[in-house]
Amino acid sequence: MSGAALDHDIALNLATVRRRLELAARRAPGFPRLIAVSKTFPVEAVRAAALAGQRDFGENRVQEGLDKIAATASLDLTWHLIGHLQTNKARKAAGAFHWIHSIDSIALLNKVDAGAADAGARPQILLQVDLAHEATKFGADRAAVEDLARAAVAARAVQLRGLMIVPPIAPDPEAARPWFRQLRDLRDDLVARGLPSEAMAELSMGMSHDYEVALDEGATMVRIGTAIFGRRTPQAPPA
Repeated sequence: MSGAALDHDIALNLATVRRRLELAARRAPGFPRLIAVSKTFPVEAVRAAALAGQRDFGENRVQEGLDKIAATASLDLTWHLIGHLQTNKARKAAGAFHWIHSIDSIALLNKVDAGAADAGARPQILLQVDLAHEATKFGADRAAVEDLARAAVAARAVQLRGLMIVPPIAPDPEAARPWFRQLRDLRDDLVARGLPSEAMAELSMGMSHDYEVALDEGATMVRIGTAIFGRRTPQAPPA
């Protein structure tokens, strides 16, 4: 695909997603932050989306994200790490990403916080919660979230901003509604138990197939890839 065609297709897709967000947001408390999930797509796709006005981008893998961050350093972009983060890559991620959505243990929190402090960075973090207990998914157990949240509030460098979930994938978007609702209720319960409201302000939930349902249930961030960039080619797992 030529550069002009790529720019046109991504701009058109972004405009469509934004219109649908605007319609869905009329039923929601506020307009969400749109994160364009650029994982597996080339940096040219990121540039095309940025040309169309997109500023927030999400990556699943640390090294791929670092490469794109370096390649787009001249652009005013905000980078989100939305995939599982291994502790041995925590320091690299902490110094480069503005947001990390996948903090799921105190050990990982401590690694990210130390890396951020050493780099003089202040990444904003979300706690990934595992409510469905799928074998292939990551996240903190519901019972562990309060202790993790309190540790994050007391951390030196990272700034806790809320919760994230990746619900079970189902053909019907409505199947995700109970999981989104449970995450919102968990957030509300944590605030009622004394967690600062500003530390629980964000709910990162909803992807290309279910973001409108997520907005109904209070999402403040939606992570949309396919609807913007198209279908992905499966990647081999990292070596």
